[in-house]
Amino acid sequence: MSRVNTLACVGFVVVSLITGGCGSDPSQTNASSASANSNKAAVQPNKDGTIPSGTGVEKEKPAAGKANVQGKAFFNEKPAAGVEVKLCKTFNQYMGGCGADALTTKTDDSGEYLIKDVPPGIYEGLTVKVFDTPYFVFATSGIISAAKYNIEDGKTFFAPDTHLYKNDLKLVSPKAGSKVAAAGIEIKWDAYPDAAYYKYSIHADSASGAETNFDYISKRVDGTSVSLDKPLVPGNYTAKVEAFNANDRKLSQTSQDMKFTVTGAAPK
Repeated sequence: MSRVNTLACVGFVVVSLITGGCGSDPSQTNASSASANSNKAAVQPNKDGTIPSGTGVEKEKPAAGKANVQGKAFFNEKPAAGVEVKLCKTFNQYMGGCGADALTTKTDDSGEYLIKDVPPGIYEGLTVKVFDTPYFVFATSGIISAAKYNIEDGKTFFAPDTHLYKNDLKLVSPKAGSKVAAAGIEIKWDAYPDAAYYKYSIHADSASGAETNFDYISKRVDGTSVSLDKPLVPGNYTAKVEAFNANDRKLSQTSQDMKFTVTGAAPK
């Protein structure tokens, strides 16, 4: 593992580095080696809001007066090699993400990472970049978007396993920026590799007069299209589709800018 470097974290739960955090949905494990983080179940935060350390075998003992942070990243239940990991002393999901004092490293071929020589204290973010995209996932094991971590002197903090997902699921219709009639709307997308099923959501921009229909929020579909059986109120909407494998691990989702406009009179 290369030496940890200090750098600025330019900064969704996947999420844009500009707007905040991706949950480790959004987070999600696989058989791992003895040195990997062995924390497999969904982790509950401590009463103070910090994420507790899991258990595992230390890759290295922390240096005097320092601590280490160790964890593992997966995509589609396979190790995610060569992805960037950042430990953030400060984190603001609305104002640039990590502060300038972030520590960074990369995962090895087994998807494991080790951040060495960490000054003890409370850290506000631990993020794993989604390969070569501008998105990352928080190492929170799917509890919440962001979390705090109490890194203690002389100890190795074993982070929850991080399960990455991508933002490259292609929405075929309605196309971004399109205008459609209120009735007979078809949501259609390309099949995603290893996906066993999908979930779609139609989010309304209430400021435009659009209204949310909760029958169209996070609905499971086994195929690659669905026809809405009720008309939508005119206004602006965003279509979102997510792909999952057979073990319910999220693989990908559509881009965040899949907005379309419903025209015509409101349905009666």
